[in-house]
Order: sequence, then C-alpha cells, then structure tokens
Amino acid sequence: MARKTRSEQSEGASSEAAGLTILLAEDSAIYRHLIEAQFKEWGFRYVLAKDGKEAWKLLSAGGAPRLAVLDWVLPEIDGVEICRRLRSTSKEVPYTYTILLTAKSARLEMLEAMEAGADDFLAKPFDPPELKARLLVGMRIVDLQHKLVSTNQALQFAACHDFLTGLWNRAEILGFLKRELERARRDRTDVGIVLADVDHFKNVNDKLGHDSGDSVLKAVAGCFTSSLRAYDGVGRYGGEEFLIIIPGCNLETTVRRANQIRELVASKPIAVNNGTATVTLSMGVTVAESSLDVEHLVRRADLALYQAKHNGRNRVERAEDISVPSLARKL
Repeated sequence: MARKTRSEQSEGASSEAAGLTILLAEDSAIYRHLIEAQFKEWGFRYVLAKDGKEAWKLLSAGGAPRLAVLDWVLPEIDGVEICRRLRSTSKEVPYTYTILLTAKSARLEMLEAMEAGADDFLAKPFDPPELKARLLVGMRIVDLQHKLVSTNQALQFAACHDFLTGLWNRAEILGFLKRELERARRDRTDVGIVLADVDHFKNVNDKLGHDSGDSVLKAVAGCFTSSLRAYDGVGRYGGEEFLIIIPGCNLETTVRRANQIRELVASKPIAVNNGTATVTLSMGVTVAESSLDVEHLVRRADLALYQAKHNGRNRVERAEDISVPSLARKL
C-alpha cells in the first residue's frame, strides 16, 4: 500500500478536525504560543483559556468544545479538578475528551489523573507529532461517541413512534393516556379522549393504491400535530385509527376541538397519485372519570366512533350521549 504524502496526511488531519473545536487551557505564555502555532499548522480550530476558571466556564457552556487540552497546574481550578467536574456532570451532556499536559512523572500522580477522569496525558516538554497523534485519537473517539448517541436516539425514537406517520405508536399513546389519568386524579382535572378513523380508507387503498393510502395517513397525521398543543398527545392506534389525548379539557371543549380537527382535515385536499383526494374523519369522544381505567376509556371512545360511522361518517359523537343500557352491553 502506498504511503500518504505529508500533504495528504495534513488534509486527513484537517478533515477529522472539521467542525471540532479544541479547548486549550494553558497559563504558560511560552507553551500557549507553541501549541497555538502547531494547531494553526495542522488546521485545528481552537479556543484559549488562561486559567482553570475560564476553562471550566467554556466547558460548561452550550456547544462546549468536545476535546480539551488542559495543563495540570492552572490558576483558580487545576486540570485534574476540571476532569473530575466533567465526569460528575449529567450523562446527557456530550462527552468531552481530555488530555492533560504535565511536568509530573510520578506514577501515583498519573493514576490520580486517570481516576479523576482524564482520558490521556502528555509530559512536558512534548513532542509535536506525539501531541498531534493524541489529538487525532481524541477526535476519533469523540466522533464515535457522537455516532453512538445519534444511533441510540434513533433507536429510542423508533421504539415509541410509528414509522409511517411519525406519531407515537399504540403502546406509547396508551402509556401517555395512563400517565395523564394519574395526573388528572391528583389534580382533579379532566382528560379528553378522541378516537378518530379515516372514512372509507379501504377505498383509497383499493382505487388509488397503497402509496396514496400512505400519503393520506401522513397528511392526516400532519393535521393532528398542527392542531394540538405541545402537551396534548396523539398516536396511531392501529391501521387508519388515531388516538388523541387532550389533558385539561371537559367534554364540551373536547368535542369542539375534535370538530376543529375534523373540519381541518376535510378542508385540505391531499395530494395522491395523479391528483388529490378529499378525506374525512369519524370521531368518537369521551372524557375520563377518576374511576375509569385506560382500557375502559378507549372502549367508550370506540363505541362513540362506531356511532359516528353508523350515523353517516364525517362527524363527532360522544360516548356520554349513548344510552346507558347500550353502552353497558358494548362494554
């Protein structure tokens, strides 16, 4: 395999450093000047701190550098203490890779630094190629950690969201309803529940194709999210059914908001294969009572939805309007 030229190696280093800012915390003007000159030659972006207090302020701020070169002995806060503070912060904070510069050589002192959370250390006076190598390792580890976090977030999203619509999936929306019922019992407030179904959805799939059916579901989901408050919940309950949870709303308010959503969906023709489709919703509404559980409430909303379809579709019906004997038989 052909060896890379010095120019190619420099370009590779610059590409790894792209988008990454290094914090250099060094109180010695001589070492600060030497390291700055090397960073500029290598094409590394950096910020400076002349003491530990300034370094900690930069590392604690939003968008903080993900790689830090810290002198062990710094005014205000030393490098080891900065490492210790970094490792004691919330796990939600992105990882900062730390390299300690030190004139110390005792093994016990090196152990102290590693136990405090330092990732690497380099003895003074340092060899520039060795510093560069340590920095490149740190960049790769920071990049790997970023990819792992991104992958984990994607997996968490996939676990609780419907792939097609981006709404919560069935398990997540039911979990949200359970949490809101517990909150409502404590606060003695209402929780509105709406079960919505796309009218004649089978006809859309049969006549226009499943791609059009997917477009309809995504468009309807968009109407839901644009109509709901940040603390409301909506999820795909199954097929073309959606469950909407509206905390703090009594029956009249829940019906009014359900009708607003229904009218919005019906007023927006949806782009499908070779044209547009007008879609309507049937909706069943109920309001939580403190003695009812999740399953019972959803069954009540489902009964009201059945009534809406029976009465002509494109309408909202309330479980509370259905006769008690009829409701009891269905439940």
